[in-house]
Amino acid sequence: MKRKSITLLMAICLCIGGQTGCGKEAENVQTAPDVQTQEETGVINTVFNGELEHNVTIQVLENDTAVSKGYFASLIEAFNEKYAEYGIVAVDANMNQYLDLANDGPYGYGPDVLYQANDIIMQYAEGKHIYPLPVETMECFDQIPETAWAAYQIQLGETAYTCGVPVNVQAPMLYYRKDLLPEDWEQVWDENGNKIPDMAENWNAMYAYSVSRHEEDGSKYGYMKSLFDVYFSSGFLFTYGGYVFGNNNTDPSDIGFSAGEAEKGAWVLSQLASAMNEECIDDSITTNAYSKLADGTYFATITTPDMYSTFLDEMISAYEEEGLSEADASAKAQENLVMTTLPKLPESGDLTEEGNFLDAKSMGGINGYAISAYTKYPNACLAFVEFATSYEMMVNRSALLGVAPARNDAAETAGGTSQLLYDNLEAGNIVLMPSIKEVSQIWTPGETFFTDLAKDAFRSEGEKKYTDLEAMKKGLEAVDQQIYDAIFTLK
Repeated sequence: MKRKSITLLMAICLCIGGQTGCGKEAENVQTAPDVQTQEETGVINTVFNGELEHNVTIQVLENDTAVSKGYFASLIEAFNEKYAEYGIVAVDANMNQYLDLANDGPYGYGPDVLYQANDIIMQYAEGKHIYPLPVETMECFDQIPETAWAAYQIQLGETAYTCGVPVNVQAPMLYYRKDLLPEDWEQVWDENGNKIPDMAENWNAMYAYSVSRHEEDGSKYGYMKSLFDVYFSSGFLFTYGGYVFGNNNTDPSDIGFSAGEAEKGAWVLSQLASAMNEECIDDSITTNAYSKLADGTYFATITTPDMYSTFLDEMISAYEEEGLSEADASAKAQENLVMTTLPKLPESGDLTEEGNFLDAKSMGGINGYAISAYTKYPNACLAFVEFATSYEMMVNRSALLGVAPARNDAAETAGGTSQLLYDNLEAGNIVLMPSIKEVSQIWTPGETFFTDLAKDAFRSEGEKKYTDLEAMKKGLEAVDQQIYDAIFTLK
């Protein structure tokens, strides 16, 4: 695996007043180290000197699902056992996973190590609230693709700093119930005879089945999803040439939700909405998808791979309510819950006509670990990150949570959808969220457009706003302009 050499200049910590932490203190407020200033002064010492701090406790902020499913407890137990001789203890920071390190860190409130998505972590990097890391020395370095590392890089002058370590790939996945397929699906819904239902392979078949299922029983639906959600809906635009920012998502002056033939993606979403109910307009489906898939109301939905265990638990509970034992319910749920990559999209954008298909693109992210610039124990923190991103722990995380490891060897071991997701990342079908602060301005204009688009499916003919591709194009151009104004005009 080829990789550009990453020149790393680690953040330097000048201890003030005997303080072991990494920032200066003024009226109980710490200031994060200024990497660029240190570069200019020519100081070459680094905080990551390989000398572990002894008899210390480091607070780790983890993903809520990893905590609730027991993975995090097993991770810190294993780490604490390995580092017991040094007196290093990792504990749950017991804070909201969406803690704002930029505002809370300087006041001493915040974790030493945090786990979040790349777009969140890299906003902390711009404010120098997290440390650049010596990733080239880490065991996981060669196992993680350059695409994933790039999501955690920030350019200062001519030097690229890497401020996080990728753990797992996040991107929309299709979830569906195998036992809710038509009895004759192998004869009617498997056109190429590959033993995979057509509705899992292309959106045209998914749309057709959604329409037929609802027509047969008005209380049942096929594919259901809250369409206002930019994270999940924007991929339909990307497939036809849309993008977030130009120059590999680094130029916020070039906004491209309307680029190429992105309006075709909007048309696809509009057609899918017509086979749903009005809950697709807001976050209702996002909230109830787990129970509705479990009770058979919905056939399919999309969300991220880390939610697999939540779907599974709901289905197990539903089967137990039907009288199955816990073991039988678990086995049946695992047999019938299918998670796979997204179906292909029609080249024309028309879900009702035959033609060529395109690989679906989707917005994705890389969740990973970062180390707070306010920690007093950087080397102990680095030891934790190294341990948590080891092959064994990545495999364990994937097995328990259903996530796709960012490590190639762990993805190969996990196999199945984890390997497919990893391959999609390398193929460029997963468009990673921009790692620049301006990404925060895309959500509101995007949500407004997608909400309006979903509402159109339930408006009378005379009230519809997006009656053709031209109208959808103009709607997306307005989104681009609103985002531009929010970044450059209204700030």
